Amino acid sequence: MPTLENDHPTQTEIIVTGFGGQGIILAGKILGMSASLGDHKESTLVQAYGPESRGGACNAQVIIADRPIHYPYVQTPIILIAMSQAGYDKFSGQVRKDGTLLIDQDLVPISEAPCPFYGIPATRMAEKLGNKMMANIIMLGFTTAITQVVSIPAAKKTISQSVPKGTEERNIQAFSKGYDYGLSTLKGQERRAAGQPGAIAQ
Repeated sequence: MPTLENDHPTQTEIIVTGFGGQGIILAGKILGMSASLGDHKESTLVQAYGPESRGGACNAQVIIADRPIHYPYVQTPIILIAMSQAGYDKFSGQVRKDGTLLIDQDLVPISEAPCPFYGIPATRMAEKLGNKMMANIIMLGFTTAITQVVSIPAAKKTISQSVPKGTEERNIQAFSKGYDYGLSTLKGQERRAAGQPGAIAQ
């Protein structure tokens, strides 16, 4: 799991970015709540919207730590989750070189990145499940598989408590789809790395 190593217990700074209507803020809330309520860690959430509530740029800044968090704003994200090109352009220069970048590969088509990156067609997968609004949940599953920043039980429980009543099962299915895709991505990376030392994850 990507963490900040120093003289203190670990702290993980995360930015989730995209545009209004994608459920970016909800994704940030689920990450933070999963960490605090499910995994019994400290967490903070700072959210920001662009000029338009729907379609405008927005981001959620999440910090997860083993000790009290005194400053809630992310300064050097170790994990960047980008679901729009504008969001990626804004924050990619801030992510640490030893960090992890996760993108919706259909919406953020990049060939080079400031750190190891992993792509998933989250929106396309959500559309196949019948609701593209679940792309954020698919991305959460993908993020959980790649980074292990929160536990699976904590994430699933928080999702069930956070989504509209009656959609819990479908959202858990979306999370599982993203998680399984993440595991497959990691296995593919291991195979590429075995044949091509230093291969970049995509």
